[in-house]
Amino acid sequence: MRDLAIRSLSAAGISDAEVDADLLIGHVLSQSRGQVQAAGILRTSLSETDAAAILELVHRRSLREPLQHITGRAPFRSLELNVGPGVFVPRPETEQVAQFAIDALRSLPDPEPIGVDLGTGSGAIALAMAVEVPHARVWAVENSPDAFPWTTRNFTEVGADNATLVFGDLTDALAELDGTVAVVISNPPYIPADAIPRDPEVRLFDPARALFGGRDGLDVVRHVSRTALRLLRPGGVLVIEHGELQGAEIRALLAADGWRAPATHRDYTTRDRATTALRP
Repeated sequence: MRDLAIRSLSAAGISDAEVDADLLIGHVLSQSRGQVQAAGILRTSLSETDAAAILELVHRRSLREPLQHITGRAPFRSLELNVGPGVFVPRPETEQVAQFAIDALRSLPDPEPIGVDLGTGSGAIALAMAVEVPHARVWAVENSPDAFPWTTRNFTEVGADNATLVFGDLTDALAELDGTVAVVISNPPYIPADAIPRDPEVRLFDPARALFGGRDGLDVVRHVSRTALRLLRPGGVLVIEHGELQGAEIRALLAADGWRAPATHRDYTTRDRATTALRP
């Protein structure tokens, strides 16, 4: 069964066919990937019900439905999050972006530094900050009616007492925190409106409002810059995730808004992935 699943996924163009096959089989059998690999999973060793369920999931993945939609779960740093249609699936590269905010919160002498995640989606970044910096207070803002039920479910399941979720628009949210925040982070929609995402999983399944950021992709980034200027205290840190070709334009945008020391950082694949700046 495992070999059959790998062959089917490979034929469909899945780059990590072996990983996905193991995870799909493990999902049906309630086993880890290591257990699946150790067992080998022969078709004759499975019940007819389990074999049929595995083949159905492999078929769905072959149609390029995201693995995380099929299993309903997405790993992010130390967390396992609930995801599905309507919410952006957190990516591994965002884990590195979140590290900038986590490091900034940890470095402060404040007994309760405040962090804000604008456009939190599944809640991945905000919950990572809250869990990994337990003495911080974290607010997360989301305005998608489709995404918000997933966000709420994740906040409830993680149960971080120092994290607060708000339904609202990032342009005017959290006025009560103006001038008190230590770190603002955002992974906003940043794909230009006329661009077509390469991956079918993104193009066909991720919500458009989490992907596209206007003509040049930076409409929401501009709002994030203005909101962060309002929220942050002097010396506060802004972290923005973006596309690999947008670093120079975002640095110029932030400099024009009056930010200090805008700097772009590469991810583990050496692509520009995030820009940071300091509140003047």
